[in-house]
Amino acid sequence: MIERKKNTSPKAPSTEGRQLVLDTAARLFREEGYASISLRDIAAEAGMKAASLYHHFASKDAIVGEVLRIGVERVADEVKRCVMALPDDVDAPTLLLTAVHAHLRALHQLQDYTSANIRIFGQVPAHVREAHLPERDAYERYWASLFQRCAQQGELDTRRDHQLARLFLIAALNGTLDWFKGGAAALQAIAEELTALLLCGLGRHTPAR
Repeated sequence: MIERKKNTSPKAPSTEGRQLVLDTAARLFREEGYASISLRDIAAEAGMKAASLYHHFASKDAIVGEVLRIGVERVADEVKRCVMALPDDVDAPTLLLTAVHAHLRALHQLQDYTSANIRIFGQVPAHVREAHLPERDAYERYWASLFQRCAQQGELDTRRDHQLARLFLIAALNGTLDWFKGGAAALQAIAEELTALLLCGLGRHTPAR
């Protein structure tokens, strides 16, 4: 009988353990901010030893970088998924409403990550912010492409500053995390109102500045 040798190589960190660390960190960062939370706090809340965190992440900054990335990525993916499901010739109001509603829905369904992203972005070290900026910029460019599609239909006033309007819109959407407490129907109503306000403000018949 051949005796098999036991595998003595170190085990790779489990994906479950890594996800537990991220989920716990996102919630703690959302509730307490960046500076107030240490690796020891995250480990204790996750039910593991502090040293065990290093099997998954090299530092606190590595953890917060992932939390920031996931917060933006999940929202962007949901918006893109919903927009891609629309017909190619969809009208501008439907396109914008779909994107706005998808952004809101993603924000409030993945609240720990998205709230943490918005709350602590200004608190994290500069190198963490700088590393995260390309992801934010990519999402803003996607919104720029949506505005461009609407403009090509003649629905937006070309004399207006569309970049500024996008920044206003995204800030308004993200700001709902601070005050919105309603359900799905109320979220849909907010999406409809924001879309209407956006189109009225950029409509072709808006008085010139």
